[in-house]
Amino acid sequence: MSVAGASESCCPWAQVSHLISFSATHQLHNKSLSNEENLKLFGKYNNPNGHGHNYKVVVTVHGDTDPITGMVMNLTDLKEYMQEAIMKPLDHKNLDLDVPYFADVVSMTENVAVYIWENLQKFLPLRVLYKVKVYETDNNIVVYKGELLLGVNTVERLISFY
Repeated sequence: MSVAGASESCCPWAQVSHLISFSATHQLHNKSLSNEENLKLFGKYNNPNGHGHNYKVVVTVHGDTDPITGMVMNLTDLKEYMQEAIMKPLDHKNLDLDVPYFADVVSMTENVAVYIWENLQKFLPLRVLYKVKVYETDNNIVVYKGELLLGVNTVERLISFY
């Protein structure tokens, strides 16, 4: 029995994920570096005309399942939140020009994942968001769990080369 007197097995804990896709363009460029330094650091991805991706985003929420519905969260609600937090601000946009967040933040996929996390937090109940997984390509994937370590965001960068 828990403190509230309910059975510990009342409400199993679960994770629920939903996937969406969006298309966007960006240029890897740090305004604090010279054009030469940016070219050396980012190579062809520093192209002033930018380059695009068809991103896939998997958002995972977690928590106790509701004893009446059996849901951690209503997927209809999660889809709506993802539409507002991801699709509206990012889909078919130039991240560097159309999204104010990236005016002074390099639009690396790590930062896209952080942006999505922060935007989703505005819609979701506290401590429900578990992770944001952004596929820049099939081989380049970033996982962000909202963690901070000594003031530095910890981001798992999983890169596979075939």
